[in-house]
Amino acid sequence: MSLSLYTLDPPLGSPHTHTIILLHGRDSDAVEFASEFFESEATSSETANRTLPALLPTVRWVFPQAKPLHSERFDIVMPQWFDMWSLDDVQQRRELQAPGLLSSVDLIIQTIKNEELLVPRNRIFLGGISQGFATSLAALFADGKGGFAGLVGFCSWFPLADDATDAIRQHPDSTQRLTNLQRLYISSNDNDKDGNILPAPSSQLTSTRILLEHSRDDTVISIENGTRMRDTLKEVGFPVEWCEYDDGGHWINEPQGVDDFVGFVRKEIGRRLNLESCMR
Repeated sequence: MSLSLYTLDPPLGSPHTHTIILLHGRDSDAVEFASEFFESEATSSETANRTLPALLPTVRWVFPQAKPLHSERFDIVMPQWFDMWSLDDVQQRRELQAPGLLSSVDLIIQTIKNEELLVPRNRIFLGGISQGFATSLAALFADGKGGFAGLVGFCSWFPLADDATDAIRQHPDSTQRLTNLQRLYISSNDNDKDGNILPAPSSQLTSTRILLEHSRDDTVISIENGTRMRDTLKEVGFPVEWCEYDDGGHWINEPQGVDDFVGFVRKEIGRRLNLESCMR
């Protein structure tokens, strides 16, 4: 099983050097998110077109579509990566979240593998907004390999944060902490698949650089959720770049947040290219 995708390839004449996979939020969809995301403009004066595809012309954009899931609270079906009871308290009724989250994680990992047929993993960025980034982050831990070009998250939170905190603080050893987190986001059927022991997370995992953006006036997902995620990721050992804005609501701050996103992507692309050049 795979997810339906909305994709945008580099314009004719531009090579495909990198891929950015971005997950939409709850009760949205891939096309709507991509359309609004691409309307967000930077302050860059290097081109008359200040939209993201123009500023990052060698990027293939991939927007997975969440499957429709039943909402326990509202008794309707909506596109969401996992069901949840409250956005005011994202940890409430965590038992509702796990089944959909673990299923979505499996599908995102498969999406990553499919994109690796086009470019190597170290040229793939993974991210999303709100519930979409929470799912991307869970996929990062479940996959356990790391090695991405970077992670980018907007207006989000740490998935199953209370359980994750317990998993981290049960053991002082950094490798065991990552193993505990990996187990948290993998379905029981995968823990011992085909009789094999789950491989330990790679040492590359915490070398993945992460950009987090959140606005203080976000009334959907409070910024306290974002700062908790930032602090938890730093505690595990990830290099985190935190960008906080006065305004922007539950979206990407314009234009500074767009500038910060473009700057992060370009910086990580340059870092990887320099590493590859040194290895030749």
